[in-house]
Amino acid sequence: MDKKFDPQHLDVLALARDAAHGHGESALAEWPRLALEQHGDTLTASAVVWQLQARALPQAGGADQIWLDIQASLQLPLQCQRCLGAVLQTVQAQRSFRFVADEATAAAMDDEVEEDLLVISRDLDALALVEDELILSLPLVPLHAVCPEAVPMSAVDPEFEEAAERPKPFEILAGLKTGAPR
Repeated sequence: MDKKFDPQHLDVLALARDAAHGHGESALAEWPRLALEQHGDTLTASAVVWQLQARALPQAGGADQIWLDIQASLQLPLQCQRCLGAVLQTVQAQRSFRFVADEATAAAMDDEVEEDLLVISRDLDALALVEDELILSLPLVPLHAVCPEAVPMSAVDPEFEEAAERPKPFEILAGLKTGAPR
């Protein structure tokens, strides 16, 4: 890191003015909400690798725009939706956030701009933000390219077949009405 800073207590404005950046790597156990997504214990997750870059963009006739760029990635075992086994997936997140003075400004600008807006803080937990972005980047339907075991594609229920062979009570009643033999 160029500057010594705690990513869980960032002064975004000061870091942006210094164009500071930081990076780190930590075990999945240090990311409790993300760790809940892990499936099984046959595959092991990689460490979460993250980078933060704060920057200030000068604006003509106004205050600088403050930005925080986030990049993070890891290998995470998830549940394959085809075979229900563990599949190791690469999860990557990359996002830029623009900071504004207050909630009212963020709400007013939200419909007008495409970038993600946050309220500037002198005590931002950037690692919680990284964790949020990784969770949002999880695949909707994790799948093996080819499942390690053959997946049964049909279900056979012997009781269903037996039920189809048994006489139907209403058919017996219909036979009594017409006088047909049972």
